Amino acid sequence: MSIESQQQKPPRRRLLLLLPLAIFLVLAAVFLTQLLSGRDVSAIPSALIGHAAPETKLPPLEGVGLPGLDSSAFAGKVTLVNVFASWCAPCREEHPVLMALSQDKRFDIVGLNYKDKPENARRFLGDLGNPYHAIGADEAGRTAIDWGVYGVPETFIIGRDGKIAYKHVGPITPESARSLLMPEVEKALAAPTS
Repeated sequence: MSIESQQQKPPRRRLLLLLPLAIFLVLAAVFLTQLLSGRDVSAIPSALIGHAAPETKLPPLEGVGLPGLDSSAFAGKVTLVNVFASWCAPCREEHPVLMALSQDKRFDIVGLNYKDKPENARRFLGDLGNPYHAIGADEAGRTAIDWGVYGVPETFIIGRDGKIAYKHVGPITPESARSLLMPEVEKALAAPTS
């Protein structure tokens, strides 16, 4: 072996020792960029935004005296479809906000009762009030799948054209109602009917 070949080995060895450090620094930079991007990682996009609301015809919730959920009733008006269940703790948290929103007569709020027993849903509405114009009972949860529901509560804004304009995942808080939901409702109300 020549002296030249012996001198080349140490730099190659140093590069191999520095490789894990370089990989770590690259990964740390990627994670830091994502963390500081300001993007809401909890936001779950919906493939249904801008598409017609799924064809829905659910029977009414027994004993409430309201019609069931029928997507044909969305035509020509702005509708909030709220997916709820009596067993859902965040649904209880958002319910006072829904009651307040129901005072605005420019749009309808309808409920999709998800995998719930009718007697429990009736008790839930009896205790907290009923903000809904119609309630469909989705006892098997199949309709929620058509709507792309990840979990309850979720709320959809349906425009006058029958298309989904916005999806809110999780409970509606007073802040999210003011800063997220109502601006989208106003957009839907201002949009021309096609």
